[in-house]
Amino acid sequence: MEEQKINENTKMCEQKKEKLPIVSYVFFGLAAFCLIIYLIAIFYTPFADFFNRYVSSVFRGLLATLTNILPLSLSELLLITLPITLFFLIRFCMKKYSGSWHDVGIFCLCALSVLSLFFSLFILTFGTGYYTSELDVKLELEKPEKISKNDLAGTAEWLIGEVNSRLDSIEFEEEGSSVSPYTVRETNNILLECYGRLSMEYGFLPKLTSYIKPVMLSKPMTYTHIAGVYTYFTGEANLNTNAPDYSVPYTVAHELAHQRGIAREDEANFIAFLVCKESEDAYIQYCGYMNLLEYVLNALYSADKELWETTYKKLDNRAIYEMIAYNDFYEPYRDNIVGDISGAVNDAYLQANGTEGTVSYGLVAELAVAYFNKNIEN
Repeated sequence: MEEQKINENTKMCEQKKEKLPIVSYVFFGLAAFCLIIYLIAIFYTPFADFFNRYVSSVFRGLLATLTNILPLSLSELLLITLPITLFFLIRFCMKKYSGSWHDVGIFCLCALSVLSLFFSLFILTFGTGYYTSELDVKLELEKPEKISKNDLAGTAEWLIGEVNSRLDSIEFEEEGSSVSPYTVRETNNILLECYGRLSMEYGFLPKLTSYIKPVMLSKPMTYTHIAGVYTYFTGEANLNTNAPDYSVPYTVAHELAHQRGIAREDEANFIAFLVCKESEDAYIQYCGYMNLLEYVLNALYSADKELWETTYKKLDNRAIYEMIAYNDFYEPYRDNIVGDISGAVNDAYLQANGTEGTVSYGLVAELAVAYFNKNIEN
C-alpha cells in the first residue's frame, strides 16, 4: 500500500514537470533556418543581394508600415519600459519555474528561444545587407585602391564650391549655425520624394513611405554620441533631435537608408549625400554637401595637413562658423563613460557584421572621390 502511494506521488510529480512550449520549438526552428540563410549570404554575394532586396525589404516595409501608425518610437518605449517588464517577467518566472532544476532548465530554454527570435528577425530584415555587393559596384563607380592627397583635395574643392554657392540662400545665426526652414516632418517628406526619384534610378533602393521617429529622450541620447538609430525589430528609423539643424537632414537620410537595406555605415552615409543632393531645395542640398565635405576634409587632414589648410581656407566663413558651432554644441557631451561604452558596443556590433567597425564611417571619403572622378572631374 505504501509503495503504491509512493508510485502515485512520483507520477504526480512527473505530471507537474513543466514542458517546453511548442512556440519555443518554432522559434528555435526558425532560428536554425535563418542561420542557414545567413551563412549562404556570407559566402555568396548574389544571394545576399537577392535576399536583401526582395525578401528582407518586404519584412522591413511591413514593420515600418505597422509602426508608422504610432506617433512615438515603439523601440524607445520598449527600452524605457524594459526595467518594469524584466521585473514582472522575473517575478512570474520565479513563481512558475521554482520547482526543480528541470523547471529552471525549461525557463532558460524559453528565454533562449525568445533571443533566437530576435536573431531571426535580424537576419530576415537586415543582417544579409552587410554581405551584399558594395555600393561602388551598385553605383558603377571605380573606387580607387589607394586615394592620393590630390584626389582628396580635388574632391574637397568641388564640395567647397557647392557649399559656398548655396550660402546666400540660407539663414545663419550671427557667427553660428544655420537655421533650418523646415520641421523634422517636413524634412522627412522632402527626403521621401528624393528617395522616390532615386529608387527609379537605382533598383537596389526599394520604394517605401516611412517616417523618422523623433526620440523623446534625445538629450540623454546625445551622451551616447548617437545621432540616429535604425531598430530592425520594429522597422523604425529614429532621430536624436538634440542636434544642430544642418546635421538633421543628413542623419534622417542616413537612417532612412538603413530602413531601405543599406546596412554598411559608410554606404548609408554616401546614400544620405545622394538623397540630399537629389533635393531641389538649397538648404537640403547644402546639408548634404557640408556633411560629405567634413568626411573628405578629415581624410585630407590625415593625409597632408598643409594641403588641408590650403584647401580649408577656400571655404566661406559662414560654413566655417557652422563647423565651429557644431563642435561647440557637442563639447559638453564629448567625454563621458556612456559615450565610451556606446562607442565600444557599436564598434563591436559593426565588426561582428563584417565591417571595419566605426572606422567604416570614414570610408565614405573613398566613395566621394570615386563619385567625383566619374561625375564631376570627367
